[in-house]
Amino acid sequence: LADLSIKNVNLEKSENLGKHRTEDFSSSKALVVRRGAPFRISLQLEGRPFNSKTDSIRIKVMLGRLYVMMPVTFSKKVSSSHWKAYMDPEGLDLMNPSIFISSPASASVGCYRFQLYVFTEGKRGRRVFGKFNLLCNPWCREDSVYIPFEDQREEYVLNDSGLLFMGTPMNLVSRPWSFDQYEPGVLETCLNLLQVSPQHQRNRRRDYLNRNKPVYISRVVSAMINSEDDRGVLKGKWAGNFKDGVNPSMWTGSGDILRQWAESGYSPVKYGQCWVFAAVMCTVMRVLGIPCRVVTNFNSAHDTNDNLVIEEFYSEQGQKLKLSKDSIWNFHVWVECWMTRQDLAPGMDGWQVLDPTPQERSGGVYCCGPAPVKAIKDRCIDLPFDVPFVYAEVNADIHMTVLRGDQVLGFSKNTEKVGAFICTKAIGYSRHQNITGDYKHVKSRSPTSTLSSRSSSSSGMLVFLNLEKAPVAGEPVRFMVRIINKTNAVKMMKVHLNAQAKEYNNSPLDTFWETHGAIQLAPMEEKVLHQQILPAEYEDVVGDDLVNLAVVLEDMGSRELVLASEEFNIVSPQLNIQIADEDAITPHKKQTATVTFTNPFSHPVSGVLTVVGARLLQGKLQMPPLIPGGGVKQSITFVPTMGGTKMLQASLSLTNMNSTIRGFKMITVNRA
Repeated sequence: LADLSIKNVNLEKSENLGKHRTEDFSSSKALVVRRGAPFRISLQLEGRPFNSKTDSIRIKVMLGRLYVMMPVTFSKKVSSSHWKAYMDPEGLDLMNPSIFISSPASASVGCYRFQLYVFTEGKRGRRVFGKFNLLCNPWCREDSVYIPFEDQREEYVLNDSGLLFMGTPMNLVSRPWSFDQYEPGVLETCLNLLQVSPQHQRNRRRDYLNRNKPVYISRVVSAMINSEDDRGVLKGKWAGNFKDGVNPSMWTGSGDILRQWAESGYSPVKYGQCWVFAAVMCTVMRVLGIPCRVVTNFNSAHDTNDNLVIEEFYSEQGQKLKLSKDSIWNFHVWVECWMTRQDLAPGMDGWQVLDPTPQERSGGVYCCGPAPVKAIKDRCIDLPFDVPFVYAEVNADIHMTVLRGDQVLGFSKNTEKVGAFICTKAIGYSRHQNITGDYKHVKSRSPTSTLSSRSSSSSGMLVFLNLEKAPVAGEPVRFMVRIINKTNAVKMMKVHLNAQAKEYNNSPLDTFWETHGAIQLAPMEEKVLHQQILPAEYEDVVGDDLVNLAVVLEDMGSRELVLASEEFNIVSPQLNIQIADEDAITPHKKQTATVTFTNPFSHPVSGVLTVVGARLLQGKLQMPPLIPGGGVKQSITFVPTMGGTKMLQASLSLTNMNSTIRGFKMITVNRA
């Protein structure tokens, strides 16, 4: 017989990417496929045609030093639990035969190498080599990350942009974010994240074997997004200046962060806060094929002593004091990943909480989860991982104490505020979806209901604090204080009102607005005080900062105090983005976007306008000073490089205010 050898192997990249829903990873040098589904390669033979009676082909598939050797058969029957390679006997081209390689639905995620050998009468011919990246497969029923509906897979695996929610339940702020999973180098960086992890460095064989389980992968990624214990992606910072890095508020997507991390030789990128940690983790999980979404918990408790109580202290003037290690973040952002929990009793499959923000150690490492959302709702706090911690984040009570020195002058508690509203981006729409009921046995609430706080005292005084509407930059913040005397005696009351700026995760800063007065209430009388904070008084706290507003009533007879407080954000104006000829956007054709902005502030503003969009453009422009009420219109040209739905983001970083104005536009680029 003449010699038979393999001259070349074609990975049929275009066909395989389409069948495996990985076509947007086309910039990757290696083939990208999903486990539990066959992919086709074609061989170019030389010497003579393939003869099934005298010739055979074997394939060696390798992950690190782990490997499986398998013969190429003529049986199309595949197994969901074993590797299989076969030729389709129908229409077989004996000089250019096609081989289908099928991985188990529980294969480990990673970068694989393979070798092809041809044997003629027992003699081995020349080898050829290839590579492919293997990801989880939410389209495969046997895969533990299978999610049943196509719109969920589109949103939670394929979508490369989204919204992160911040602010307060009454005044939701939608921050656009580009997950960037298809940007050049991001896939490789996400796979390298697994290689850089301490688990891989300690025991490569065990790490490769464990990478078949999403529970394991998600804990590794949760720890690797922060840099507390390892060469993780992001360094967290919540106070001080960010001059030696990037202010967390300035990031617009995951791509720049992951690229900087890889190019620096895996040195932590400065800086991240909770929404940045969560958004980057969402990118990594979607790249690896594990369905993932970003979730915001409003009024998120950090219970340091595990007693499910958050203690807050106020002065008799209504100023919040920094006396407790416990804290409530106005919002906290984590992710949920979808997976079956074969390590737990039935009923715990589905969404699992994972939190890469370093707060507490889990198993000696700064990571959190996966904690089944169903376990949190049903208080199954004996389950791994970190269910009690997440349960406290959404369920702790608040105890508020008014102090004069060490003396307690008043006390009240709030059992409703923590975990008041939990949301994520709606499937297919640029709006939020209320998922509070997934975590808690509560009635569904609207985040836009009237913002109010109530408190009472043992002496029969009631006080209510109500914002008249959601505060908007450029308008006065109007609110009412309603005071009710429930007794049969005349009451003389001092009224102290106090507003402090605060960061979302910290105690308030100094008072920026206050007023004091006195009122008299007849028996059983109710009075309403109307108050307002003018724009010139609050403009320094517009943007990412919030306001802690408190009222303290002091009974001038008994000296007893009663407190009501509320925290709110003042919504920034939006940048408006318009596209010329929006229905005719195609790849590689120049388009024009127009960004407009009107200054609502009481003084001139100027800043730097940044416009970004994955596979669209990246650029910065200096914005000229704008007088109060003045407007600007800026044209931007961009050239899409691929089809699909894309997000165009614009952000205006004001140079004379601690504020960033944002806007976004979803663009449909018609596929060629």
